Amino acid sequence: MRHGVRLAVDPGNARIGVAASDPGGMIASPVETIPRGRGDLQRIALLVLEREAREVVVGYPASLSGQEGPAARSAREFANALAALLHPVPVRLVDERLTTVTAQSQLLSGASFAKKGARGGRARRSVIDQAAATVLLQSALDQERSTGHPPGEIVHSSQGEE
Repeated sequence: MRHGVRLAVDPGNARIGVAASDPGGMIASPVETIPRGRGDLQRIALLVLEREAREVVVGYPASLSGQEGPAARSAREFANALAALLHPVPVRLVDERLTTVTAQSQLLSGASFAKKGARGGRARRSVIDQAAATVLLQSALDQERSTGHPPGEIVHSSQGEE
């Protein structure tokens, strides 16, 4: 198991949920929700620096058919831009199917993120975005622990290195 903080980002059309792991790479926790648009990549880069992250995981909405739909293309474009900005910090695309559904289910059941106190509207969506990033990251950490290999697909920066 690799050690070091991992950051996960779950890019949506309006917001980007962010989560981070502990330095041992065992537990994922919510960090913040970033509004999508101008300055979003720079905010993520700052979080990578502040947390000394060794890697960034980007949620990839894979389709059941295996074809890359519009949401998956958008996530890939986002990951490519992020990889170019963060180089040499690796960026990985990791399957995120069901992360938002799982996060919403946890919120509704009160099993997770209850202390955030967001019950409706914009605040609730922000918490759901963070929860989805946390579910994504925890899944990636668990997968790496069980297989011994980093999850997902490495995104090569324009510099051509990992």
